[in-house]
Amino acid sequence: MTALAQSQPSEPPRRVGGTPEVTWAQIATRAPRMVATMASYLEQLEVSARPGTVGEAELALRFFAHRVSEADPSCVSVAGIGRVHIEDYKLWLKARRGRTGKPLATMTIRHRLSNVRTFFERIMEWDYDDAPARLFIYMSDFPALDEQLPKFLDDPTAAKFMAALAQDPNLRRRLMVELLARTGMRVGELAGLDDDAVVRKGDGRRLRIPLGKLHNDRFVPLLSMLVDLIGEYKAVRGRSRSGHLLERDDGRAFDRRTVHRYVATVAKRADIGHVHPHQLRHTLATQCINRGMSLEAIAALLGHRSMDMTLIYARISDDTVAEAYFKVTEAVEAQYYGLSGAAPVRAGGSSAQQQPVSDHRRLLANGHCTRPALLGCAFESVCERCGFFETGPQFVTILKRQRKHADERGQSDRSQLFDGLIEGIAEAQ
Repeated sequence: MTALAQSQPSEPPRRVGGTPEVTWAQIATRAPRMVATMASYLEQLEVSARPGTVGEAELALRFFAHRVSEADPSCVSVAGIGRVHIEDYKLWLKARRGRTGKPLATMTIRHRLSNVRTFFERIMEWDYDDAPARLFIYMSDFPALDEQLPKFLDDPTAAKFMAALAQDPNLRRRLMVELLARTGMRVGELAGLDDDAVVRKGDGRRLRIPLGKLHNDRFVPLLSMLVDLIGEYKAVRGRSRSGHLLERDDGRAFDRRTVHRYVATVAKRADIGHVHPHQLRHTLATQCINRGMSLEAIAALLGHRSMDMTLIYARISDDTVAEAYFKVTEAVEAQYYGLSGAAPVRAGGSSAQQQPVSDHRRLLANGHCTRPALLGCAFESVCERCGFFETGPQFVTILKRQRKHADERGQSDRSQLFDGLIEGIAEAQ
């Protein structure tokens, strides 16, 4: 293989109007077999993937093929691609600039590399003649992402946003943003709502959200005010021309850009800075978890396929973390300080009655453990929990004394342990 044509990554011309930066036809003049292999793969992908997924893969492969064939004219097939081409492509991606002149986002670079890696994996599995000898993109090639928490509106800011929304003079805009804020649906799901999406379930109404990002149909509860707002909007709108609940004046479905603009308009009127639609989804999830809604229920509401997606909201719900901490602290204080049922001391508070209980000794079979109650012990009741531990009727008296001792001190784990040992002896007799 010849050396790469350029030691420094070059950038293809930016898109001008609707003209692509580089076309498949242009690449095919340099690497026809490579283009044919990628075209065959994309045709197969169209059978099983959504148009958006296919579009992202097409874009990533087109730029990858462009860079490889431009930097190394001798590489005309996928089978000829090696590690040196991957390393050059990574540097090329890093050097690229977006439409705003800024470097490509880390997530964009990851997506591009991921699409190319998936392409290699699949054509190798499918035994393509033009497949590479082995996979040359490794997980270490992917730039690390900052684990940023989802951005959401705190309660005072959300209240200002909703107050401004309630006064919005545009009925359609208000309905669209209300649905986003109160159901947590995604923008694509909002635009895809069928005209008959509102259905009756028992005494209430539900909104049927069609197959979306994660291919899962779901029903979400509708507040009565949303039901009324939908009815008012449909009366003004008249018959749906597109079959969608929400449509533009020309009868076509809404695009994402318009929905983003609607949300930004409400935020501007509320004087709270820029807000994007997905922040409303994050805000609803955070409000739900802070007010005691289970993670399973939140996952069902938002249409999460994996609980890992929902657990991220537990990281941003400060109130929930604080309450869980104080609950555990209360239990610890009840055991170590004898404050059963007492309220835990919160930040900034104090309690003069917090004094360790005087008799903190643990009763053992042949004596006592004098370890202070505030110190943890990894070996507490370790013998009785061992698989080789054996006892019998001759030890029932001391086991009962130990159980009583644990009961008096609220040591429920130790009490249950001795209960089990005593019951086991009784059953064996």
